Amino acid sequence: MTGGGVVDDEDMPGGDADREPDPSDSLRTFGAVMQALREHAGYSRAEFANLVSFSKHTVESVELGRRMPDVALVERSEDALGNTGALRKSSKYVTRGRGDVGLAAWFRQWARLERVAVSLCTYECRLVPGLLQSEGYARAVFEGTVPVAPDGQLEEFMARRMERQRMLFERPTIPFSFIVEEHVFRRRFGDVEQMRGMLDHVLELSAPRSVTLQVVPLEAGLHACLDGPVRILETPKGQRLAYSEGQQNGRLISDPKEVSLLCQRYDTLRSQALNAKDSRGLLERLRGEL
Repeated sequence: MTGGGVVDDEDMPGGDADREPDPSDSLRTFGAVMQALREHAGYSRAEFANLVSFSKHTVESVELGRRMPDVALVERSEDALGNTGALRKSSKYVTRGRGDVGLAAWFRQWARLERVAVSLCTYECRLVPGLLQSEGYARAVFEGTVPVAPDGQLEEFMARRMERQRMLFERPTIPFSFIVEEHVFRRRFGDVEQMRGMLDHVLELSAPRSVTLQVVPLEAGLHACLDGPVRILETPKGQRLAYSEGQQNGRLISDPKEVSLLCQRYDTLRSQALNAKDSRGLLERLRGEL
């Protein structure tokens, strides 16, 4: 993240993992426009990369349609190429290929940051966090969305959701913290077996020492995070970023003061929620009541 509070490419995943496995037409078109503007201005890729403070590899990947253009790259490129507005306006319509199917447009940058974060905190009051959802629960969530997703797209959504959960096992030294309201686990879906499957899945994924799950009991009353769900992560460079989501929108938060406030709220709620042991006990009791 730069000093101005913009997420830099050094905070993003690099290498082949960040390439587009199946570039979309909009990605290729955006890249071609960016390349044409650069060449018209008389810059080589190396010169332009130095001008916008991104690596030559990143500039090349975007121009060839292999990588989503970061917000910082779009803004700096606009400044360097005459502020025509072409890149800024067109970037709003860029979509990834199959690699991001199942992720809302506003969530994509956060998903990329998740992959390199050195810690991740999640507070959820609406539904089981995506990283902890069982297959049956995730399918019920996707099937209940409006507009209804076609069957083929639904399977892509499912694959992407389950793939994200691999982080919990592939990164055993990274601390994952979850705080979830008790009523989330009490909300019924499907039949009894599906409910038990969901609770079993949550108990399994939260068992490793690197994962901490705390439940906010119903009797806890009002608390500091009532404004809604929030996610907070720390990048390898020690920067803290947050993400807030609502109906049909989401916001990546990099302003240090705002992130600090959200961290304070999260830490306060952590002290009010049940500890990890008691939280597991509560989920086991809920399972036994089914």
